Amino acid sequence: MRIIGLDVGSKTVGVAISDPLGFTAQGVEIIKIDEEAGELGFERLGELVKEYRVDKFVVGLPKNMNNTEGPRVEASRSYGEKIAELFHLPVDYQDERLTTVQAERMLVEQADVSRGKRKKVIDKLAAQLILQNYLDRHF
Repeated sequence: MRIIGLDVGSKTVGVAISDPLGFTAQGVEIIKIDEEAGELGFERLGELVKEYRVDKFVVGLPKNMNNTEGPRVEASRSYGEKIAELFHLPVDYQDERLTTVQAERMLVEQADVSRGKRKKVIDKLAAQLILQNYLDRHF
């Protein structure tokens, strides 16, 4: 079963994919989007779904530290509902609190990546962490 993990923002969607057995998550790419203009990257996402033969989506929910939900959670849920309708695949949600912070720390401490380069990969790594956390909890 292949699962695709998504870190949905207003300008980008970080994408990760599980291995066929559901043990590990690997970052795939960052899809550029423009939420305000309604350009949500569904065409590219569809190509990835087909390429990897995806069975399910996991969308990160950026909850507040006190577990409340704000506008970004609503936007992520809306994105999840749209992809469920479009691709006819189940969508689960994963709390993503601190995944971007964790990704940033990993890039600084382990890879010593410059700030400019971090910006280009952070969403992909965050998607990988969202998916890996989901896999660890469910499989």
